[in-house]
Amino acid sequence: MVAAASKCRTCRGPAIIDLPRHNANFCAEHFIEMCRRQVVKAIAQFAMLGPDDRVLVAVSGGKDSLAVWDMLIDLGYQADGLYVGLGIGDYSETSGGYARRFAIERGLRLLEVDLRDDYGFDVPTAAAASRRAPCSSCGLTKRHLFDKAAVDGGYTVLVTGHNLDDEAAVLFGNTLRWDVEYLARQLPVLEARHGFPKKVKPLVRLTERETAAWCIVRGIDYLVDECPMASGNRHLSYKEVLNTIEASSPGSKASFYLNFVDNMAPLLVGKSLSDGLQLSGCSNCGAPTTGSVCSFCHLVETASSHVPVPVELLAKKGRGSR
Repeated sequence: MVAAASKCRTCRGPAIIDLPRHNANFCAEHFIEMCRRQVVKAIAQFAMLGPDDRVLVAVSGGKDSLAVWDMLIDLGYQADGLYVGLGIGDYSETSGGYARRFAIERGLRLLEVDLRDDYGFDVPTAAAASRRAPCSSCGLTKRHLFDKAAVDGGYTVLVTGHNLDDEAAVLFGNTLRWDVEYLARQLPVLEARHGFPKKVKPLVRLTERETAAWCIVRGIDYLVDECPMASGNRHLSYKEVLNTIEASSPGSKASFYLNFVDNMAPLLVGKSLSDGLQLSGCSNCGAPTTGSVCSFCHLVETASSHVPVPVELLAKKGRGSR
């Protein structure tokens, strides 16, 4: 992570990580302190959480979701976790194990939903049955189940582990297309409305390298492997482009995303098509929808009657773009 002779900017002790965007190196103690400051700043700046909130963290077993759950507990918030088993072969089995061990070791509550057991299908089968890209089927499924768990459980805030790299990559893609609908909704906080829970992203000021380092320093074991369905996902290539820019101009990703949030996002208020939509309850599940049946229930109907599709079949096709 850092040259052997490097010194921590704060205490001048041996550094464990160099952070070019901060023009600084940090020892373990002061690196953790820096991460806490960034998360506290994001929470305060965007009014993400209050002391009385009931918080539900969507966890996947990866570094970002486990790091944000750990950080919130570390900061004194009462937060439960939610793991959704998506049926993506061995990948889902392994990821669920990391989430469960994290919760058990820390005495935390982890809610679980299993797509195959509870709804009769999995993501690979949904992708094949609906002719959607796997990432599209997965995203639709997770959004619905996250929202449902938060609302049904009486949670006031749903937390996701999206980090600065994630948000900058999505912003880059939306800007390339000048997709005003998505740009208008790409915010660190989406307030509760129309039966949807409040959604927040406390890691928007931290990179994925920094969340990985947090996990290493804090002794958090996490799933390193990428989802086998993600081959061809455009956002992975956007991340590569932004990493190249960041290498030659440290701090570019933070400037790109955070300046958008501060300077451009206010100009897009009211530009989202969803702001004026009339929503009613899905006739099957009651979730907010523009039609009589929500997209998730349509997916359940299509996929649950389809012959199960092995994850290897779709992974080989590289249909993970979204």
